[in-house]
Amino acid sequence: MRIGFIGLGNMGGPMVRNLAEAGHEVVAFDIAAERLAALDGIANVQAASAINQTTAGAAIVITMLPASVHVESVYIDNDLLGSIDTSTLVIDCSTIAPATSRRVAAAARDRGIDMLDAPVSGGTGGAEAGTLTFMVGGSEASLERARPILEVMGSNIFHAGDAGAGQTAKICNNMLLAAQMTATAEALALGVAQGLDPAVLSSIMQSSSGGNWPLNVYNPWPGVMEGVPASRGYEGGFFVDLMIKDLELALAAANESGTPTAMGSLARNLYRTHQATNNAGGLDFSSIQRLIAPHAGE
Repeated sequence: MRIGFIGLGNMGGPMVRNLAEAGHEVVAFDIAAERLAALDGIANVQAASAINQTTAGAAIVITMLPASVHVESVYIDNDLLGSIDTSTLVIDCSTIAPATSRRVAAAARDRGIDMLDAPVSGGTGGAEAGTLTFMVGGSEASLERARPILEVMGSNIFHAGDAGAGQTAKICNNMLLAAQMTATAEALALGVAQGLDPAVLSSIMQSSSGGNWPLNVYNPWPGVMEGVPASRGYEGGFFVDLMIKDLELALAAANESGTPTAMGSLARNLYRTHQATNNAGGLDFSSIQRLIAPHAGE
């Protein structure tokens, strides 16, 4: 299958590699030349010199972009939709505001183009391993068309509902994740301050009622778990800047619906403080441990 792919960052790059390794012909574009250059020599991947080259003859066009403004700019302001054939399925894997997804999907529908919002969870590790979780908004028929491609990049695919529903599921998930990570970092800091070994405490909590995803696979205390950002200076992974973006999206949606989100608001404020105090925007979100315990792991 010929696939156009736009956005080759920490998530998009590995997703393209998995599609190419599965035998699909991928025409990829990114505004950063070094990201395109990183694909040199990969079989089945062609670098596009212009964004609309990705859509020519494509059965599917996938975007993985940073924020709502970029998605709306690409599809509507710069009229990428105008270069997409009505036989092409569009899948936006960016994490953006649900209202933006609905607006772009409506613009696609007006042109006779089927579109899904399919944000992902699983981080860069999941992108590289092809084990992402896709939370999909759009029609069931479009999801079934997309499923063989999504299954190359992910191991869990959920149909959340109509257009924008995938985005809603994603921001709810990440709001919960931010609160879990912050609380886990606080519990570890308290235990260490009281003389406990962070690895021992982590094992205890993993097997107790406080067990959660950060403890199980993404421990924020340096040296406790191999292969996670905390054990490599919080480099790589899911940036603090992106977590703040997702928390802002969740709180904006909560404001629209009048939903109380006290924990989400607190997590957002703590991540903002961490970002400013520790110049942490480009660090993994588990680095919130440094805000709570600045000397963790020393």
